[in-house]
Amino acid sequence: MTRIGVFVFDGAEELDWVGPWEVLAAWAQQFPADEVEVVTVARDRREVRCAKGLRVVADTSWAHAGRLDVLVYPGGQGTRPQLGDDGIRGWVRGLAEGGTLLTSVCTGALVYADAGLLDGRPATTHWSSLDRLAQLGHDIDVRPDDRFVDTGGIVTAGGVSAGIDMALHLVARLHSVDRAREVRRYIQYDPQPPV
Repeated sequence: MTRIGVFVFDGAEELDWVGPWEVLAAWAQQFPADEVEVVTVARDRREVRCAKGLRVVADTSWAHAGRLDVLVYPGGQGTRPQLGDDGIRGWVRGLAEGGTLLTSVCTGALVYADAGLLDGRPATTHWSSLDRLAQLGHDIDVRPDDRFVDTGGIVTAGGVSAGIDMALHLVARLHSVDRAREVRRYIQYDPQPPV
């Protein structure tokens, strides 16, 4: 069983986490033999209010989440108060040390940088926070033009919709390119912006 946790918190940008959740949950639902479980995780099991007002109650909390093979950490203005938070730093460092594949969307990468997890690595984030990303760590190779960056133990994605691409990459990485194509077709994701 591959267990994927999608972190939700006050001020999380909705599409940062709902996009990857849709991809990964569609994978789990449409291909049960692949043995994938996707859960939402919050610091405490209470209602959180996301950036645009969506209210969500997570499936579980940090204390009760159990083993996570993958963590999806979204961005949004809610990441700013998390910078410098030793509880957050300790949680993501502990997951990394335990072998959890850490992924981020948008400014979720700032939290990883703040925890020292991106030092000496290439990474990306939302275009408006690239300078901040560089300032939060040591020798971070900021990749402004990459939709996502996979360094093995950590995958960072650019802003908002880039999380969908990153999640499809996860399906390909954890299963196969063919499975990722099947999931992409199921969710009818074929980006051709009209403007």
